[in-house]
Formats: sequence, structure tokens, C-alpha cells
Amino acid sequence: MKKLGLFALVVGIIVLFFALGLDQYFTLDGLKATMGDFERWKESNLLLLAGVFFIAYVAMAALSLPGAAIMTLGAGAIFGLWLGLLIASFASSIGALLAFWVARYIARDSLKSKFPDKVASIDAGIARDGAFYLFTLRLVPLFPFFLINMLMGLTSLKSFTFYWVSQVGMLAGTFVYVNAGTQLAQLDSLAGIISFELLLSFALLGIFPLIAKFVVNSIKRQRVYKNWDKPDKFDQNLIVIGAGAAGLVTSYIAAAVKAEVTLIEAGEMGGDCLNYGCVPSKAIIKSAKVVNTITSSDHFGVESDSPRINFKRVMQRVHEVIAEIAPHDSVERYTGLGVNVIKGYATFIDPWTVEINHNDGEVSRLTARHFVIATGARAFVPPLPGIETSGYVTSDTLWTEFAKLDNAPKELLVLGGGPIGCELAQGFSRLGSSVSVVEMADSIMGREDKDVADFVSSTLEKSGVNILTQHAAVRFEQSDGEKFLIVEHQGNTKQLRYDQIIVAVGRQARLTGFGLEKIGVETGRTLQTNELLETNFPHILGAGDVVGPYQFTHVAAHQAWYASVNALFGQFKKFKVDYRVIPWTTFVDPEVARVGLNERDALEQKLNIDITRYEIKELDRAITESATEGFIKVITPKGKDKILGVTIVSEHAGELLAEFVMAMKYNLGLNKILGTIHSYPTWAETNKYVAGEWKRANKPDTVLKWLEKYHQYRRG
Repeated sequence: MKKLGLFALVVGIIVLFFALGLDQYFTLDGLKATMGDFERWKESNLLLLAGVFFIAYVAMAALSLPGAAIMTLGAGAIFGLWLGLLIASFASSIGALLAFWVARYIARDSLKSKFPDKVASIDAGIARDGAFYLFTLRLVPLFPFFLINMLMGLTSLKSFTFYWVSQVGMLAGTFVYVNAGTQLAQLDSLAGIISFELLLSFALLGIFPLIAKFVVNSIKRQRVYKNWDKPDKFDQNLIVIGAGAAGLVTSYIAAAVKAEVTLIEAGEMGGDCLNYGCVPSKAIIKSAKVVNTITSSDHFGVESDSPRINFKRVMQRVHEVIAEIAPHDSVERYTGLGVNVIKGYATFIDPWTVEINHNDGEVSRLTARHFVIATGARAFVPPLPGIETSGYVTSDTLWTEFAKLDNAPKELLVLGGGPIGCELAQGFSRLGSSVSVVEMADSIMGREDKDVADFVSSTLEKSGVNILTQHAAVRFEQSDGEKFLIVEHQGNTKQLRYDQIIVAVGRQARLTGFGLEKIGVETGRTLQTNELLETNFPHILGAGDVVGPYQFTHVAAHQAWYASVNALFGQFKKFKVDYRVIPWTTFVDPEVARVGLNERDALEQKLNIDITRYEIKELDRAITESATEGFIKVITPKGKDKILGVTIVSEHAGELLAEFVMAMKYNLGLNKILGTIHSYPTWAETNKYVAGEWKRANKPDTVLKWLEKYHQYRRG
């Protein structure tokens, strides 16, 4: 109501302005006719006149009333060049700021709730280049300034930035008008001020920042490359360092378009996902799920003794799975695809040359026009006292170390309650370990909504996992041949005994050992790249976990397309990476899958949303399989079927999510999903039913009342 009231007030003042005929005073003839009055007022009280004129100008600009140009002329005619410029410059900028605030207050929240994706995209651009765009627009009088004020108010541009950029950007145009005002008697029309030549000059002035940006970027490139001599010829079009998901896809695309590409990898082909991450973890999760199925078989009318777990065989199967998938990522396959694969370590000698220490001892050098760094990430090991002698393993090393064990660890600690920690904790608990998860935060699965985190916590506890939240690891100790993790909880310390401990507190980019620091490639926690995946050396790009911001195999493959295309064809067209629809799945049992916003994200962004929820226990297929735990939650703008985000907690959640990913990618709403036939009885019906729940909550009550009356009439 306050916003509507303010809007009504502004409209009312504008209507009154025209109704009273005040607009006639803000013409060139009107200004000339009143100059005598202004001169007498100036002689009697200059400061009062200046103050009233300033306030009137601010009001005109704030209300976007026509006549700002006349006011600027008047400033010069009445007060002279320099005082007039001072008054007009500050009054116009302050008035613009007020118009900016009014537009933001009235409309921004509404736009964010109705068009969250578009607003978020615009805001991202404004955060990056907003001041630059505004300055360019301010330099060109062809753009209506009142429209710029209102449109900028709908963005996330900071008020202070808007003000100072407007103050500086409008100064040149203000000077022209004020100076013309000092010659008011000679002016017959505004055309006398703004000629075609002057407008053309301003237009050229407006594109000057674009030219300046190009020049600045050129200077930056020259500075980056100034100490290096670029080769006249190159051995390769592209060299890719790292054969994980990002490196494999990048090199495959390059070979497919007939570029000469070399892929360099010192370790195992397939990277972390195949050898240490996704593949082995899902293999062991499957074994654990089989154990759980057997232990609960009596529920299905199948009597069975407790399963006897051959842990050594379980770990053997993990490595068999890796070996079976390995040919998909092998040297032989990629060589057959046209990629020159070299097993060895690559180190930059200069920005276009790498020295390769081959695994067989040979040393060689190769040059390339472009490079893609795809070296991935490794498990982060916190620098806790005693950790080096603690016997810890990570998600990278446990597959080798645990393969040496005859039985599952008796007392297993998992340090970290994120997706990796939760998956491994549940898996090893089902395989016979006594597992405790140590998490310093208030809950596990910290990126998820509270109801999701609570559900996972409850599920893990049912699987025998002890959840220790608000427990901060302090140090490791050993006493009488036993190992302990010392943790702090609510101000008290205590010992947690363990046989094995898995450190799963996150992953860090692999940045060292490649000579990046030698040639000056900028790094931080990750390889520093722009939205095109270029480093500060534009011909050196990055992709995958080494870049972030999402450390998922499918995101690495997604980035690989942009890295390869921008590297090979960037001279024609470059593409910014699209992160709008990123799905991910945590493979606890039941699974947790998500895409887009969750409830917490939407509330933090103050979006006006509907939350539609469907309980899995209502699904016929789930009932037949006695797998009724979980739910699906869809976030949509208030009253609209556009999908902003989906969270699924269920059996097969990762598979169910795919339909929503497709829908979000191509802007299909819940009505489209509701109108799509889904086989019965399948898990996929979950998606249709949640769309039905949304439809029921947004039914057209008025239309239905009229239909009721219509049918009543038809009955006679």
C-alpha cells in the first residue's frame, strides 16, 4: 500500500503539473518572458533565488517532468556559467538519484519476484560493468535521462555509484546547456544548442568508453605478454593439461573439429571421478544398498539370515568397476579419436611452451597457440596438530588403503558432513563399521534446506551413523596404541576414538607444479578466470574443478565446451559460460537431488514465491516398493508455473530431476509437465503429481464458481 501510495502521489503531481498549465513556463519563450523577474529577484536576494531554483530543479528531475533542458538553460541565463553549472550539475544529479530511488522502491521487488532469472542475469552484468554502462549512457543526450534513472533503479546498482557516475557523466552535456543559457537572448530554439554535429560529437563521446575499454584490454594484454616472445609457428592448436572430465571433453571437441590437440596427463586417465570419486563411491554405495536390502528382506516376505560381508571382495569389486569403465577414458580411445595423448608432467616454460617430463623418462617440449588448464582438485586436508601421524585417508586415498583391509573399519570417523562425508558414512555403516560424522556446523548437508538436512540426518541415524554436529576438530592424539580425534563441543573438549578416519572437508584446486606462477598466471583458491574461462593470459584458459565454482563432473564437461570453442574460435565469437541450470545429486539413500534455487536461497533473495510439496508416500510405485520416504519440493514465483528450483529427496531422485532440468533449460513450466503423459506406475509420475499440486493450489476460483452456476443451470 505504501508503494501504491507513493506511485499515486507521483502520478498525481505530474497530472496536476499539466492541469495547471505549469508546463508553459518551462519552454524557451516562457524562460525569456520571465527573465526580467529573475533579474530583479537576483539583485534583491541571490541566495534565496539560487536555493529555490535548486529545489525546483531537483523536483523536476526527480519527478521526470519535461523542462530539465530549459532549467539548465535558465541556470546559465540567470546565474552565469560557473555558478549556473554548479547548481545545474548537482541539482540534476540529486534529482536523478531521487527518481532512481523511487523506481527502485516501487518496482524492483515486484520485478525480482516475477522475473527472478532475468533480474539475476541483469544484476550480474550490472555488478560487473554497471558503472561503465551508466557512464556511457550519460555521455549521450540522445538517451532520455529520466528513462535511464528509472531503469537503473530497477537494477542492483549501488546508489552511490549511480550518483557519482551520473554527476561526472552528465557534466559535459550540462556545461553545453548552461553555456548556451548565458547567450539566451540569441537563442530562437533548442535546435540552436543541439545541432546534428554536436549530437554526433556526443554520440562519439558515448562510444568512447567502449573504445577505451578495448584499448585498456589491449594494454593489459601487452603488459601480460611484454616480457615474452611469441613464436611465429606452433606445434599444436591446443594443449590440454589434465585428463579428467574437463580435459577429456575439451580435447575430444578439439579433435572433432580437426584441430591439432595434445592431452597431457601424468596420472590415471579419467581423473578423480573415475579413479577416486564418483565411480568408486557409487560402486561401494551399491554394495551397501544390497546389504540394506538383505537386512530388510523380511518386510517383503523373504526370510534371510544376516548377510556375511566379505569386505575384501567388496573393495575388489570397486576396483573391477573402475577397470571396466576405464576404457571409456583410455589413451587408446582418445588416440583413436585424433587426440595426441602424452603421459607425463607438463610445466610452462613460457606462455606458449610447455616442457613435458614423460612417465618413461623422456623430456620434450611443445608449443601451442592456446592452452586449457584442467588439472582438477584434490581433497583438502586441514592443518590440524597431529594429523600427519593420524593415519587419515581422504576420498582420494581410501580406495587403495581400505583395499588392504580384511574387514571394514571397526570404529570409523568421518570428518565433514557434506555430500561426500554423508555418502561414505552411510555406505560404511551398512558394511559393518561403527561410524560417527563430525561436523562443526549446526547441521550436516549445509547447502540444503533445513528439512532436507534433517531428513538426511534422520536417514543416516537409521543406518547406524552417529551424527555429531557443532563438534569442531581441534587436534589428533595417540595413547597406548589407540588413536583419538579431540573435538570441541559447546566449550568442552572430548576424545573420539577411531581405527580409521576419513577426512572429507572439501576439495582444493590443483595449481602447483605446472609453472603457472613462473609465467605469471593469476591464481587464488582457484585458477582465476573470467566469464569466458580465460586467465589473465587470454590464450590460456581453465575448465573443471581447478576453476570452480561448482566442483561436479558434469559442470566440468559443460565448461569444457566453452573452453575449447573460445580457445579455437575466439577470434570470431566468444561465449560466456552459462551456469543458469546446474543440477547435482547426493547419493545417500534415499538420494537428494537439486537444481536451481532451494527454499533458503529464495528467501535470502527476498523473492515472492510459492513452495509446492508432494510427499513420496502418496506415490503408488513407491508404495509397491516400500520406499515411501521423502518428498519433492518445487519453487515457483507467486502465482506462476515457472520453475525456479526443485529439490527431490527420494529413491531415484537423480533420475527424476532430469525432467525438471530440461524444463528449466527451455523455460517449460509446471503446466507443461502436468500436460505430459507419464507411464503408470512409475517413479516419474512424481513430477506430474507435484505439478498437479501446484495447479490445485492455483486453481481459478472465480472461473470455477461460474462453471458451477453453469452446470447448475444445465441441470434445470
